Order: sequence, then C-alpha cells, then structure tokens
Amino acid sequence: MDNNKQNSILLTSGTNEVEIVEFSIENTIMGINVIKVKEIINPVVPVKLPNAHPCLEGIIQLRKEIIPVIDLGKFLGFAPSANPKQDKFIVSEFNQNKYAFHVHTVSRIHRISWEQIEKPSDITQSDQTSLIGIIKLDQKMILLLDFEKIMVEISPSLANQTDAIRAMGERPVSSKHIAIAEDSPMLRKLLQDYLPKIGYPHLSFFSDGKQALEYLLKVAEEQGEKFSDVVNILITDIEMPQMDGHYLTKTIKQHPILNKLPVVIFSSLITDDLRHKGVSVGANEQVSKPEYENLSHIIDQLIL
Repeated sequence: MDNNKQNSILLTSGTNEVEIVEFSIENTIMGINVIKVKEIINPVVPVKLPNAHPCLEGIIQLRKEIIPVIDLGKFLGFAPSANPKQDKFIVSEFNQNKYAFHVHTVSRIHRISWEQIEKPSDITQSDQTSLIGIIKLDQKMILLLDFEKIMVEISPSLANQTDAIRAMGERPVSSKHIAIAEDSPMLRKLLQDYLPKIGYPHLSFFSDGKQALEYLLKVAEEQGEKFSDVVNILITDIEMPQMDGHYLTKTIKQHPILNKLPVVIFSSLITDDLRHKGVSVGANEQVSKPEYENLSHIIDQLIL
C-alpha cells in the first residue's frame, strides 16, 4: 500500500471522507477502511490451533507479533479460492488487536464520501449478516463488512460486559438522556443491554451520524438554551454511512447551541496514531471499543 496515500487520510479530520481498500472473495467485491489496514502480505501457512473456531485458520508470526488468521471467505459462506496463488492476507488493527483476514484478491484504494455509502435494506441487513454499507462505484457494488461483528462471532468473549458491570457495582438510576450514533446493529444491542445495567436507561439510538445530527438540530431548534434538559451527552462511532463520527462531532462543536453538548467518540479506531483526529474536531473524550468500564467512568464525569 502507498504509505503517502494512507498518511493523507490520517492527517485530515472532519471531511466526511474515507479511503476504502477494495478486495474480493470469489466474484464479490468488498471493502475495508484503509485506517484499519496495517499491511497486505502474501499468505503464509499458519500454525493450526486445537479446538479453534472453524474459520480461524491458525496463527502467524509477523515481526515478533502473533496474529490470528481468519478465513473470511469461509466465514461468509463462499467456496475456497479458485486461484490460491493470488490470495492475500489483509493485516488489520482495530479494537486494539491485530488480525489477518484471508481474501482472494486485493485491487485498489478508493477515496469517497460517507454520503456515497448506503445503508443496507431490511432484506440485506439482518442479525445474521455482517453487512453495514453498500458503495455504488464505477458500475459496481462494493460491500462494507462489519469486521467487529465478525470477530465477536468468532470470539464471543470480545463482547463480554460482565466484568465491567461488576466493577461498576450497585448504582442509582440516572435521569440523564444519552444519544448514541452507531451503525452496527450488534454494537447498538450491546450498548442497549449495558448502559441500563449501570444506571443509564434513557437512550436514543441512531444508525448513522446524519440521523443523529438531524435529531439534535431539531431539539436545539425547539428547546434553544434548554437543549441540555433533553439531551445530556452524545456517544458516537466513527465509521458510519452518510456521515461519520468525526464530521458529526465537528458540526456539533461549530453550532452555537449544540457546542455545549459533551461528545464521546467510542470506536474501534481509537489508537495513539489516530487520537489526534478526534481532538482536532473537538471531541470531549475518546474511548476504544470494547472498553465499557472506561466509557462508563467518562459518562459519569461528563454529565453527573
């Protein structure tokens, strides 16, 4: 991958644009955010693990790091590669972990606006699918996958909230209202389960940044300076169709009424290398998924 091109997206914030690495499995074209991609390598034979998930090919060592290899085609129900010599490993990092996804080809990088990414319909998006967006580009469709959901299905412990709930202990029920912008149905469900258990039952969910902004602008128009009586904090993901979390945060912080709203970016993309992007758009705090306990403490600090 061209490091100069990758750096270009790392250095900009709040543009509502994203760079997508295009890859394929069989004849289906898919994409992954370039920020999640550390490198693309030729496949190596992984060390198999006993009693592992059937889609976990094994582990590889890459510059002293041990990285699990996921057979993405097998997970998605596709046939094995017809030409294994063209196969690639996409080495990715999110949720503070690295994974290698085994795909059939990797072709190019596209820079697009999040507005070009359509949300799946009710037919194509269900609890069983791992699809979060569709890009229509150059007379073809590129499918965006929910890689976090894929990893939770392979390793359910990644979504375990028990320790965080136990650490928070018994808590009173808060009257504060939390707005949440999150495109992943799985992660919306996790937050819907978790937040009431730590005393925050008053939640409003939005599946993209555009929906969340429209709601917040409506409340601001109706309530004026009393806006904070209705919405007390926003938790937002970064990767979302129509409007990403950085652009959403930037827009909120430039609004004469909404700028007082605390904004917490809760994303798998929060790393030391990328934290400056949230700072530049005015986010009050940034938390890496799945640090639920840390998220809880930050909510407490910002709205209690």
